[in-house]
Amino acid sequence: MSSTYDRIGGAEGIARLVDEFYAKVLADPELAPFFARTPMDRLRTMQRELFTAGTGGPVEYSGRPLRDAHAGRGIGERQFSLFAHHMMTTLQDLGLDHHDINAVADRLALYRDDVVDSPGNPD
Repeated sequence: MSSTYDRIGGAEGIARLVDEFYAKVLADPELAPFFARTPMDRLRTMQRELFTAGTGGPVEYSGRPLRDAHAGRGIGERQFSLFAHHMMTTLQDLGLDHHDINAVADRLALYRDDVVDSPGNPD
C-alpha cells in the first residue's frame, strides 16, 4: 500500500504542496504578518521535511521543535484554524482524496498545542 507521501507525488509533490500552501498563507491578511520577518526559503525547507516525514516519506525533520519555533509569537486558535484551512484547501486543489486529507488534518491537529499560544500552553 502506498503512503500519503507517494500519493502526493513524492518530493516533487511535497514541494508543490508547500509552495502552493504558502502562497495562500502569505496572501491571507491575517496570517501574512506572522511571516514578515521569516526567512521563507528556510521555512519552506523545514516544512518540506516536516510534511515528508509526516506523510510517510523518507526524511526526518531537522528543524527546531515546533513549540520552540512558535513560542511567544501570539498565534491563537483563529490563526491556527486559518492555517489549517489553507492546508486543507491546498490538499483539495492538489486532488488528494478525503482519506489523505483527513490523515494530514489529523497530523496537523497533533501540533496544535505546540503552535498556539494560550493560557493552557505555557511557553
